[in-house]
Amino acid sequence: MAEPLARESIVGVIGAGTMGAGIAEVAAAAGHPVRLHDSRPGAAAEACDALAARLDKRVARGKLVQAERDALVARITPVDALEALAPAALVVEAIVEDLAIKRELFATLEGLVAADAILASNTSSLSITALGAGLARPERLVGMHFFNPVPVMKLVEVVHGLASDPGAVATVLATASAWGKHAVRVASTPGFIVNRVARPFYAEALRLLQEGAADAATLDAVYRDAGGFRMGPFELMDLIGHDVNFAVTRTVFEAFFHDPRYRPSLVQKELVDAGRLGRKSGRGFYDYADDAPRPEPRERPTVAAPDAIRVHGDLGPVTPLVEMAGAAGVVVEQVPAESGGWIEFGGARLALTDGRTATARAVHEGSDLVLLDLALDYAGASRLAIAVAAQATPAAVDAAVGLLQALGKRVVQLRDTPGLALMRTVSLLANEGAEAVLQGVCDAAAVDDAMRYGVNYPRGPLAWGDAVGAARVLTVLDHLTAAYGEDRYRASPWLRQKVAAGRPLCDDESD
Repeated sequence: MAEPLARESIVGVIGAGTMGAGIAEVAAAAGHPVRLHDSRPGAAAEACDALAARLDKRVARGKLVQAERDALVARITPVDALEALAPAALVVEAIVEDLAIKRELFATLEGLVAADAILASNTSSLSITALGAGLARPERLVGMHFFNPVPVMKLVEVVHGLASDPGAVATVLATASAWGKHAVRVASTPGFIVNRVARPFYAEALRLLQEGAADAATLDAVYRDAGGFRMGPFELMDLIGHDVNFAVTRTVFEAFFHDPRYRPSLVQKELVDAGRLGRKSGRGFYDYADDAPRPEPRERPTVAAPDAIRVHGDLGPVTPLVEMAGAAGVVVEQVPAESGGWIEFGGARLALTDGRTATARAVHEGSDLVLLDLALDYAGASRLAIAVAAQATPAAVDAAVGLLQALGKRVVQLRDTPGLALMRTVSLLANEGAEAVLQGVCDAAAVDDAMRYGVNYPRGPLAWGDAVGAARVLTVLDHLTAAYGEDRYRASPWLRQKVAAGRPLCDDESD
């Protein structure tokens, strides 16, 4: 296993903005002497002063010892001349996302630093192979993609280009780990892991909104309260900024030669065109004016629960609801079924979505059909989403809603859309992770680690796919493909292979 850079090794950081200053802080906290440079005179010194002020607040709150604060600040030296980075063993750039500007910078650095120094880019979207193509020694260039805020977020994507030296990559991986980060190895492909695998989280929510499945506040509540995400997709896009999020989506879409899997949303484009960029502009999906009311999710009113239910077959992930029903005093009768699983009450059915609409399934399964969306943890979820067949009677719908409410769940009714919200999103996240593994971007463990540590997902996409059942995920994707007639929902061959072999998605061994 490679050794990290020695603590006495100088680390150079170029770019004194939020990301660069954060990288400098993390390197200094790990014990390295750091030289911070910015092309704007005085910017590096300003960043050091701002860091000192932030650390002073931590000291005042008892979160940091004064001596540690002083030592950390003393390790960072602001420098106005790029030549001052010549002694650095590692130089990390965190400047504007422009290929030509970055390549020019690295060409200059190559003539300044020692032959064994490693050059790293914090780029979130540019090809490491392309960045290194103009260097005399492209093997020394590695991607080192941090996440904002750098001192807090654990993930670092260590990206190897076509020419990157394996030894240099291994050193950067070990160094990032020594800095207290969770480092994952990634091939230089569009979006790396996080910005690629995360696309369905935004894209499916935007499509659901465009199709009128529910309003933004209701969908956000479902993703948070049923899915376990810290923020719903719309409030997260507002936080990131729609100009930034839309630009990343366009970059990935264009880099994959307009693969429909990554197609940008016209809904988001309208917000960008209108200047409604989210929190930073005061308005996005939500209005952030001080006197603006916060929209509430739309919920079904409280109704009576059925006294008894019949459980047919294996309910899979939904099983905890049956146990809760029994504990709540509902009489539960178990009935064997040759295939599938559903809950019956008074002739009505409640079943987990399989990617088809309730209306389409009701033709074969009975008109009084209500479909249940996925949840991270049915026992712990405070809110669940349903969809109702067009043929269903109001009494049947009320019975399903009442049952869920009796279990302590707030119920959201979505428009009858294929796969509902969470099931389709989680299935697509798992599918995108599978495709990344298939294409050699990373291994399965890296997919899950990247999404947990980089964007705080409640569960890694592949682990979540295993929890739902890889075969169920594949069925959902195939039904979505049939419903929409689009290549956007095509299942990864790697996912199909795992299902055929009966192997979990988290298993990296070849089949």
